[in-house]
Amino acid sequence: MKRIKIGDRWVGDGEPVYIIAEIASSFDGSKERAKLLIDLAVDCGADAVKFQCFKADKIVSKEGFEGLKSGFQSKWDKTVYQMYQDAEFPRQWHQELFDYANNKGVDFLSSPYDKEAIDIVAELGSPALKVGSGDLTWLEILTYMAEKKLPIILGTGASTIAEIEEAVETIRNAGNDEIILLQCVTNYPSHFEHANIRAMQTLQKVFGLPVGYSDHTPGSVVPLGAVALGACMIEKHFTDDRNRKGPDHVFSMNPKDFKEMVDGIRALEKALGSCVKSLYKEEENTVVLQRRCLRASKDLAKGTIITEEMVEALRPAPKEAMYPKYKPIVIGRVLKADMKKGSPFTWEMV
Repeated sequence: MKRIKIGDRWVGDGEPVYIIAEIASSFDGSKERAKLLIDLAVDCGADAVKFQCFKADKIVSKEGFEGLKSGFQSKWDKTVYQMYQDAEFPRQWHQELFDYANNKGVDFLSSPYDKEAIDIVAELGSPALKVGSGDLTWLEILTYMAEKKLPIILGTGASTIAEIEEAVETIRNAGNDEIILLQCVTNYPSHFEHANIRAMQTLQKVFGLPVGYSDHTPGSVVPLGAVALGACMIEKHFTDDRNRKGPDHVFSMNPKDFKEMVDGIRALEKALGSCVKSLYKEEENTVVLQRRCLRASKDLAKGTIITEEMVEALRPAPKEAMYPKYKPIVIGRVLKADMKKGSPFTWEMV
């Protein structure tokens, strides 16, 4: 799995996990709330904050959604079109909030959903562009995005391997191979039994690209599992209060839980270590304390022919002592020095 540069950070093989706080619509139409959520994400240890750049007229058909009563959107108390209108991130805010995030030390990312939005986000100097899973089959927009020559974070929710392959080839044919694939289940919230974290590994093997997970399940179980299986990026929805009204709050992480997830990921990174199996420094005393060695079961005089009942395997095992596997060699030999009960056998003694 290769590495990709996002801003000042390398993301991928051997690098720390890149953690995105997906603010999405949780700013609730307020620029000051957007800044507050950026501040909270910084405090939680996020590497990036992410918004979504769309206009209702350019992302949904008002007429098309009339009468549809299925999926998570059917639970909304407004029409789909109205919800998207309310969730629009004003385009005139981008520069101010981009600068605000950067001054706070986090990357500003966005999922742009039309060509004008892509231009806005790219011209800001955003370090990457995110493709929402729903646009994975819109090949024209993938080409336009890829031509910006920025790393592409590609959500793969509700898609097949064949569709992902077509999307990846479209981006590559536009001269861009800087792609990170995110395993995702496009439901809000999604369920543990469908999380299918191992599919992330399949994406890595099939496409040879860095992989991560965009998660909508409760808590941090799935992100931690994904990191354990090789995720280089985690994206998680973020809010300050899950009880607020709005489409994203209810399945988002609050600051306390997000910080616990970040801390858990950082601890897990340390615990994962390397693939080398060896004796670790903190185990050096354990080798002595927990291993057994051959010890005299009673006082023995020099010249004694050692028999089985004179030898027992007990802890601890100092470095010079003989391990139990050498017992067959010891039996029948002549003792070269007196031994007290409980003292260890050494090669010099036999």
